[in-house]
Order: sequence, then structure tokens, then C-alpha cells
Amino acid sequence: MKPQTAGHRPVDLAREHGISPQTVRNYERDGVIPPAERTPSGYRRYTAVHASALRAYLALVPAHGYAAGAEIMRAVAGGDLDAALRAIDHGHAQLLRDRETLDAVEAAVHVLAGPPAPSPPQQALPIGALAHRIGVQPATLRKWERAGILAPQRDPATRQRVYRADDVRDAELAHLLRRGGYLLGHIATVVRQVRAAGGAEPLAGSLHAWRQRHAARARAMLTAAGRLDEHLRVLDEHPR
Repeated sequence: MKPQTAGHRPVDLAREHGISPQTVRNYERDGVIPPAERTPSGYRRYTAVHASALRAYLALVPAHGYAAGAEIMRAVAGGDLDAALRAIDHGHAQLLRDRETLDAVEAAVHVLAGPPAPSPPQQALPIGALAHRIGVQPATLRKWERAGILAPQRDPATRQRVYRADDVRDAELAHLLRRGGYLLGHIATVVRQVRAAGGAEPLAGSLHAWRQRHAARARAMLTAAGRLDEHLRVLDEHPR
């Protein structure tokens, strides 16, 4: 990196972001900002490149997480822009999958909150009876089990699968979402959310907060993209 007349101490960079000077030094050690220049007496002096790198990294964290943010910054520092952009693409793809899962959860809540479905059986059903009830093949139920959608217990005597009321509810929900075109991975996430919330009604109350968190991450990605673009421009102005 070419020397620059103006310089910043670790405390100067730290003050801008409300972090400690040691944290700035740790980021340098971890490679998320470039190595500092040194004064003749050995003190660190940071430049505009370091300041923009720190801004970019701290914007990447809420958007992509600590690990991915560090991966992106190390790739940029190493001159591998393609690897950095690939990591960013991966984050956007995950955000899209999360959005699709959230849409599936909302669809499930809408259905479960609608007109009551036939009451689940009081006694546990064998796999053939459940398959007949919802109109699928037993092999489909076994496939859903492998995907993490269903978790039937086993009869102690026969070791055959038995499906209780909650299992029947999950199977009916999976069948509905499958007909709607949702992938098994999304359906498994929906079912886990319903189970963890104790049913559809408590889950409905958390959807608004979930949607807000999703939107906040999407906006953080926009901010991070701008900060990273600014850093790339600074690097162009101060080539190493």
C-alpha cells in the first residue's frame, strides 16, 4: 500500500464505531482489515483504506454474520473479488430461502386458523391408516420422515410406526403445503416452527416479529453492499 500523509490511530477508528482500540487491533490480526502501517517508533497508523475496510466489515456483520463478513473482507484484501462476491451471493440466496420458508409458515398458519379440519384420531394410527386418511402412499410418509417432517413413535411390541394426534396434524399440514408446491426442506422448517410454538395460534403471534427481522437483515445487506462498494473505490484510489 502506498504511504499516505494522513493517518489514524487505533483509537480514532475505534471511536467512530463505539468499539475498543483492542477490537480494531484484533480485526487487523484476523485479516478483516489490512495490516497497519507503522511509524518509525513502531506505533500503528491506519489510513483511509483501513477506515473504509472497517466500515465495510462492520456493515457486513449484521447482513451476513461474523464468519461470512470476515470471509468477504479477507477475499477482498487478497484481491479475490470473485470469491467475495460469491460469498455475498450465498447470503442473498439464503435470504431468499428464508423468505420462502416464512411465506410457507404464513400459509400454514392461515390454513390451520381457517375452518377446523376433521379432528385427529384419539388413538395412534399405523402408517397405512394415516396414508389412507390423507390420500398418499406409505412410502411418501416414510420420505417425509427422512426429511424431518414427521417423527412417529414406534409400537413397543411390533416396532411399527404409530402416528399420534400431533403427527396426524403435521402430516396433513405437509400434504397441504406439498400440494402448494413447497419443497420438503421448507415444509420441515414449517413443521418445526408449529411444534416449537405449540400450535398454529402461538406461531401466528410471532410471524410479525419474524418478518421484521427478515426485513432488517435485507436492509442491512443493502447497507453492507454500499459500504463494500465504497471500500472497493478507496482501494482503486490507493492501489497497493
